[in-house]
Amino acid sequence: MPPLSTPPRQGSPSPSACACSSSPRQALPPHLQQRIATHPCYSEAAHHHYARMHVAVAPACNIQCNYCNRKFDCANESRPGVVSELLTPAEAAHKVLVIAGKIPQLTVVGIAGPGDPLANPKQTFETFARIAEKAPDLKLCLSTNGLMLPDYIDEIKRLNIDHVTLTINMVDPEIGAKIYPWIRWRRKRIRGVEAARILHERQMESLDLLREADILCKVNSVLIPGINDTHLLEVNRVIQEKGAFLHNIMPLISAPEHGTYFGLIGQRGPTPQELKALQDRCSGNMRMMRHCRQCRADAVGLLGEDRSQEFTKERFMQMTPEYDPEKRRQVQASIAQLQAQQQSTPTHWTADLPPDSPSILVAVASKGGGLVNRHFGHAREFLIYEVNARGAQFVGHRKVPQYCHGGSGEDNNLEQILDLIRDCRAVLVSKIGDCPMKRIREAGIEVVEDYDLIETVALKFYRTWLVNQTLDSKSSRS
Repeated sequence: MPPLSTPPRQGSPSPSACACSSSPRQALPPHLQQRIATHPCYSEAAHHHYARMHVAVAPACNIQCNYCNRKFDCANESRPGVVSELLTPAEAAHKVLVIAGKIPQLTVVGIAGPGDPLANPKQTFETFARIAEKAPDLKLCLSTNGLMLPDYIDEIKRLNIDHVTLTINMVDPEIGAKIYPWIRWRRKRIRGVEAARILHERQMESLDLLREADILCKVNSVLIPGINDTHLLEVNRVIQEKGAFLHNIMPLISAPEHGTYFGLIGQRGPTPQELKALQDRCSGNMRMMRHCRQCRADAVGLLGEDRSQEFTKERFMQMTPEYDPEKRRQVQASIAQLQAQQQSTPTHWTADLPPDSPSILVAVASKGGGLVNRHFGHAREFLIYEVNARGAQFVGHRKVPQYCHGGSGEDNNLEQILDLIRDCRAVLVSKIGDCPMKRIREAGIEVVEDYDLIETVALKFYRTWLVNQTLDSKSSRS
């Protein structure tokens, strides 16, 4: 291995980009790449650049989940089922046009609640029809538990809804009964294992219908330790066999203050390490989504940010839409050009390293754009990348308490941050103060200040780290 002063080789090919998984997989065919290229939920690469929004037009739900309480709302809470305001279809369409004009990188509009969209079919499909008429360049996306999807598959196809998310937490009704107290089915409330059996059968039928209709299906699964954690391996196998495109295994959110059944009985959520371990075990079967932020049902903006409070009903109903298809096209063309440049970045920092070099994790502070571009003290989450001689792959994100408030740092928050990134070798930031830098290094984590592509900064650090490890090993043997 050359010393650090030796210039690395130039012109090495970049690793093949995987849109959705940290594990090597066959490249998607071009027509599928095109269908997900600007969808921030279906493509990990897209989520750095493209925005999505959810419109909250579907208040009713036909199942009860032990991890859900739709009555809870906090403007700062990012969690499925949470909304601040319900909208009519007309209000939702107006909001979409306003935001599509102000955020030209918006590419996807979804309906995800706060209940189940297909338990509110009139509002859901009227909203989609209005959006399709006024803003045909926007992708339409639907999230559902699948109980009623078979009844509405023809309407989904008619409206050209190309992306559907199904929440599937079990394929064994005995396990399902521990997650779902009841469902509402054919005007009756059905409980226990029988309810879970009906839900399971309808979800399996939904997967078949979506595959036959060539609609891309993402499956969301909530990881609940002690209930379905090991069982999700079987869920992963079944949905892969039935043609699901993407699997998103999400951590249970069970804070007691949310008032959910699981929260009130003390059911814990998984640790970041437990979540990653399960995702890694499942990633050999199919593409995994690791960049999910478990968005509110009225979320607006890039994944990892929520601008919904900028567009309250009182505000957006006073705004005149400035929807300009040509401006939107130009902005998105510029983003595509930037992405192409980023993907062609040479990997000369690791081209001459042994291919069996060990993997490490690094934590990245980013505001988006695929860049290390956020101050440590302002970070509310860190992107986690796994780095080795083959490249740097995104493997997850971890929400953290913000360190800086009003110009001063919070020591308690810093200790919580350290607990959450302790398995990382480095934290990559655009800037950091002397005090947190000292404490982080005392914890055995290196700090890298830079402003560049995440992959470039990560690979530069990895090279330095690996060379130093080699030198330390030689020194200890002499």
